Amino acid sequence: MRDSEPQQAGYSWARASAVMMTAILASRLLGMFRDTVIAFRFGQNELTDAYRAAFQLPDLLFFMVAGGALSSSLMPVFSRYWETGQRDEAWRVFSIVATVMVSLTTALVLLLELIAPLAVALMFPGFDAERLTLTTHLTRIVLPAQICFLLGGLMMATLYARKHFLAPALGPNIYNLGIIFGGLALALWLGVSGLAWGALAGAFIGSVLLPLVVMRRLGSAFRLEFNLRHEGAREVFRLMLPVMFGLSLPGIYMLILRVFASWLPAGAISALDNANRQMQAPLGIVGQGIALAVFPALTTLAARGEWDALRQTLRRGLRLVWFLTAPATVLLLVLAEDISRILLQYGKFTASDTQLVASALRAFALGLFAWSGQALIARGFFALRDSLTPVLVGTAVTVVFVPLCVLLMRVLALGHVGLALATSLAATLQMVWMARLLNRRIPSESHTDDRSLGRFLTATGVAAALMGLTAFALHAGLHAILPDFQPNLRALVIALLVGLLSMGVYTGACARLGVQEMDYVRRALRRR
Repeated sequence: MRDSEPQQAGYSWARASAVMMTAILASRLLGMFRDTVIAFRFGQNELTDAYRAAFQLPDLLFFMVAGGALSSSLMPVFSRYWETGQRDEAWRVFSIVATVMVSLTTALVLLLELIAPLAVALMFPGFDAERLTLTTHLTRIVLPAQICFLLGGLMMATLYARKHFLAPALGPNIYNLGIIFGGLALALWLGVSGLAWGALAGAFIGSVLLPLVVMRRLGSAFRLEFNLRHEGAREVFRLMLPVMFGLSLPGIYMLILRVFASWLPAGAISALDNANRQMQAPLGIVGQGIALAVFPALTTLAARGEWDALRQTLRRGLRLVWFLTAPATVLLLVLAEDISRILLQYGKFTASDTQLVASALRAFALGLFAWSGQALIARGFFALRDSLTPVLVGTAVTVVFVPLCVLLMRVLALGHVGLALATSLAATLQMVWMARLLNRRIPSESHTDDRSLGRFLTATGVAAALMGLTAFALHAGLHAILPDFQPNLRALVIALLVGLLSMGVYTGACARLGVQEMDYVRRALRRR
């Protein structure tokens, strides 16, 4: 039985990846509809800039405390106790961490509610008084949602550790539904504040009520406990500080971009956020979905000391990530205007607004492979209980990122496009650096053939290039020959034709070039 366990771990993450990607796909589709509702109702202007900026303080708290940090630091510790039969101790660790962190986060939320006017003014020096007042009001509405995200993240970590993936993946769907309800219904009476109240309601239902119901059904044991001397709880807290910086860099980069964009014309913050959300769709479905699914397998293999199996699982995960992000990048580059027009250009959202989003989307898309890869690589370090290395790398890259924003936005006068491009360059540097360090960090029990990875990258690169040429030619030809009719419907027809035909070229080329990931995709589709 022992000999078969690594193989079972490998198969489990493959099946879990399919579950996670399917559930996250639904979330991303709802997220796109959410953005469509916001664009239709409000357009892309000072109001939407204030709404996006209102998440600056809450996002900072989420990324640093209630985001992936607690989930990724609690999961290895909880999983170790769980796998070794110490289940009472596993639940005790969860209870201590939940009690302490919910209490701390509640106190921080109350403090931020008090200092919100000062904090908003410091973070958005380019805003006028009216936008600062509105941003502060909206910030105070959405801040309490971070308590929900914190508690939900802890509960979801225990579900991940027990190999239950569906319920955690459904939480963001409910959150998006809350914002959609706010935009369609509450905004009729409350204006842009309706979006904020909808976000708060969605956070409570999706992040607290849903996982709580599932945990009660599966069984759990929670009690209030502040015992900071417990060895397992102390380990979680030791891991948390480095992990929160290691996982939150994509979000921190967006916080920095909003600060710089406050000096740009009205609508720049909204354009960057809209473009980033469109890039986040394939990133969440592929990169984060696979990383979340593989993480429990990585922690199990690391705990057993099965280093070759760990290295093989990481490489298979990265190959699958890059195999799936390559065509997504091509389509984002070629179809940027069409995607933005289909998703956003309704009601008060104009054609010039679409161009602002599309130009930023292309710059963000260049870093899609890097963000997707680093999401998995970071969890490789966390599975080894090495949370310091990603922090050191991330900090060094952030030091480069800030002057890069100044260079591209101001010196080279690329405006909001320069800010988006800076994130892609920083993400690439971070991924390459972390991958090299992780390769050295995992003990090598036998010789590994690096040539197979090189052949894979060459084959997928050739297939992606052929796909890109096909997509570009089809896109230009369809725009030339199709008659003018309803712009959004015309863009949808072009996007579907270009996407389907060029994806056929990519999959066909990959099959001819012997890319093994094609076999996994075929098996996954047959199972679905």
